[in-house]
Amino acid sequence: MEPQKQDAAENPAGTEILVPRRRPAQQRSRERFNRILTAARSVLVDLGFESFTFDEVAKRAEVPIGTLYQFFANKYVLICELDRVDNAEAVAELKKFSDQVPALQWPEILDEFIEHLARLWREDPSRRAVWHAIQSTPATRATAAATEKEMLEIIAEVMRPLARGASYEERMSLAGLLVHTVSSLLNYAVRDVDTTDEAFASIVEEIKRMLISYLFSVATG
Repeated sequence: MEPQKQDAAENPAGTEILVPRRRPAQQRSRERFNRILTAARSVLVDLGFESFTFDEVAKRAEVPIGTLYQFFANKYVLICELDRVDNAEAVAELKKFSDQVPALQWPEILDEFIEHLARLWREDPSRRAVWHAIQSTPATRATAAATEKEMLEIIAEVMRPLARGASYEERMSLAGLLVHTVSSLLNYAVRDVDTTDEAFASIVEEIKRMLISYLFSVATG
């Protein structure tokens, strides 16, 4: 079954949303699909996006290169699928946090979520490799923006008691600012391969303090 493309109403920028040609339905196909995604992550980390090729992904996934093209038109579509996987995991965690903590206690949610993202960025280099790769073209950036919408909507709802009187669009903008600020600062925190755990933890604490202070100013401004 062919995936549906997002229409212009959902993507105001008018840039095509990059989706796989098809998604596997049978177990064997799903296993092969997941093997491709795992191999793609390792190639991205080891070689970088500029040297990222389907040949190398197919080799590491131990599948014919034609199998990759059955699912993905090009490497940009494949990278966007990796971003969807990462985003889905972040959404699942965020839902758990927001279910556990009353909406009025947004600092705790933000603290937990930043800790979760920081741990992923520290322990899994492919997370930040995907984040860098997704910035490469207008289409990948537009696709990433569409992908992150569910996460932003959860954050925007949590922020409703904080940003009293703010419209949905304003709260979505605030949520986007938070998410992208955290990602950028976590990228700064791991900029050096030899960054110590203590140095990384210190930067993460500063990120939390900075953003919570900012949100308090929003609440009282």
